[in-house]
Amino acid sequence: MKKQIVIVICSILVCAFVSSAWGQTHESYRALLSKQVASPKIPGPEHLRDYVSAGKLRLGLNDAILLTLQNNSDIRIRESTVENAKFSLLGAYKPFDPTLQTILNGNRNSYLGFNLTQTQGTFSELTQSVQATYSQMFQTGTNIQVQLLSSRNSSNSGFTFINPYYYSTLNLQFSQHFLRNRWRFENRAPLILARNNLQQSRSTFEAEVNDAVLLAVIRYWTVIGARGNLEVFQKSLEAAEATYQHDKRALELGALPPLDIYRSEADVASRRVQVIQAEYALKQAEDDLRFTIGAEQDPYIQALDLDLTERPELEGELRNTDEAAALREALAHRPEVQAAQHALQYDETNVRLAHNHLQPDLSLTGFYQSTGVGGNEFSLTTGQLAATGGVGTSFHQLFGFGYPGYGASLTLTLPIRNRAAQADLGSALVNRHRDLYSSQQVREQVTLDVSNAVHRLEVAKLTLVAGTTALDLAQKTLAAEQRKAELGAQSVFFLLDAQTRVATAEANLLQAQINYRTAVATLDHAIGHLLDAYRVQLADLTP
Repeated sequence: MKKQIVIVICSILVCAFVSSAWGQTHESYRALLSKQVASPKIPGPEHLRDYVSAGKLRLGLNDAILLTLQNNSDIRIRESTVENAKFSLLGAYKPFDPTLQTILNGNRNSYLGFNLTQTQGTFSELTQSVQATYSQMFQTGTNIQVQLLSSRNSSNSGFTFINPYYYSTLNLQFSQHFLRNRWRFENRAPLILARNNLQQSRSTFEAEVNDAVLLAVIRYWTVIGARGNLEVFQKSLEAAEATYQHDKRALELGALPPLDIYRSEADVASRRVQVIQAEYALKQAEDDLRFTIGAEQDPYIQALDLDLTERPELEGELRNTDEAAALREALAHRPEVQAAQHALQYDETNVRLAHNHLQPDLSLTGFYQSTGVGGNEFSLTTGQLAATGGVGTSFHQLFGFGYPGYGASLTLTLPIRNRAAQADLGSALVNRHRDLYSSQQVREQVTLDVSNAVHRLEVAKLTLVAGTTALDLAQKTLAAEQRKAELGAQSVFFLLDAQTRVATAEANLLQAQINYRTAVATLDHAIGHLLDAYRVQLADLTP
C-alpha cells in the first residue's frame, strides 16, 4: 500500500512537469522574441546601397518591391500588431504555469510561567520551519498542490519530552470542476481565443502587405509614366521650336505674313508649360517612390537619381481573365476573407464559453497527508535522554506513510441569479451577429473588387489597342501636314495641330500601357495572388 502511494505521488509530479514543458515547447518567450523587437534601436535601411550603379539608384520592379518590404516603416508598424498577438498568446498560458513557493520562518518567544505545570521562571521557545509548495493547474481544469513542511521546535521547558522537536508533513491536494469550467475546452478557451486572434492578426497583416506591394507597383509605374510623359512633351517642344524657327526664317524672307508668327510662338510657350508641369509631376512621383522604398532613411541614397529598368511596352499575349473563376479564387485566397472567418471562430468560442459560465459550479476537492515526528526523546520520570533523533527520523516516518490523513468534499454552488454571466453571453451573441454582417460585407467588397479589377483590365486592353491605332493615324496625319507645309499648300496652324495630336496620342498610349500594367497588379491584388506573383512569403516578414 505504501509503495502504491509513492507511485501515485511520483506520477502526479511527473505529469505536472510534463504538462508544463509541453505548453512551453509550442510557444515560448525565446521562440517568439525576434532580434528586431529585442533591440532598443531600429536598424538602418537594408540593401539600398546594393542597387547603386554609376551614381544612380538602379531598380527593377521586383527590386522596388523587395526594398519596400525591407524598409517601409508603415509595414513594420503594422507588423507590431502580429508581434503583440504572439505575446498575448504566450500570456494566455498564465493559468497553467506551475509555481514553486518556498517559505523560511524563524520565531523565538520568551514568557514567564503562569501555571503549576510550568513552575516559576522564564521560558523560551525557538521555532524554525521551511515550507515548499508546488501548485499546478492542468488544461483539464484539475488543480493540484503538493506541500512539504518541516519545522524544528526547541524549548527550555522541562515538560517537553521531545526536545528539540521535528515535525514534518506532506500534503497532497487536488480539485476538479464538473460543470462550470469542467474540462479541456472551458479551460483552454483563453488559449484558443489568443491563438485565433494571432491568426486574425496575421491575415490582417497579410492584407496590409498586399496593399503595400500594390502601392509600390503603382508608384513604380507612375514614375515610368511620368518620365515617359516628360520625354513626349520635350519632343513636342522641340518640334514646336523647329516649326517656330522655320516660320521665323520665312517671316524674315517675306514668305510668311507677320501675324502668323504669333501662332507658332504661342504654341512653343504652351508646350514649354507642359514640360515644366511634367518635370514637377516626375519629381513628385519619384519622391513618392523613394518614400515607399525607404530611400529617405539614407541621405546619400535620397540624393541619387532613380534609374528604373522596366519598360512600359508590352510583350506577348495580353492577359485574359474569367470573372467567375477570379471571384472563386478571391474568396478562397483573400486574407480579408480569412480574417473575417477567424473573427467568427473567435465569436463562436466566446459564445460557447459564455454558455458554460451559466452552469452551476460542482467541484470535488480531496487531500492526502502524511506526518512524521523526530527529535531527542527524554524520559518523563528521570529526565534523562532516552533516545536520539532528528529531522531524519521525522522524514523516515513521513515517507513511511504510517500516520496518514485524507478527506474529500463535494461542493455545489447554484447561482440564484447570474446576471454577469448572462450579460457576457449577450455581448458574445451581439459580437457574433455583428461579425456575421462584417463577414458578409467583406465578401461583398471582395466581389466588387474583383468585378472592378476585371473591368479595369478589359478597359485597359481596349484602350491599349485604340491608343496604338490613334498614334499610328496621328503620325500619318503629321507626315501629311508636314509635307503640305513644305509645299506651302497649308497654313502652319494645321501642322502645329498635327504635332499636338501626335504628342497627345503618344501620351495616351503610354498611359494606356501604364494602366494595363497596374490593372494586372490590381487584379492579382483583388484575387489574393499579388504576393505569389512577386514571390513574397509572409513567413519571411513575421517569423
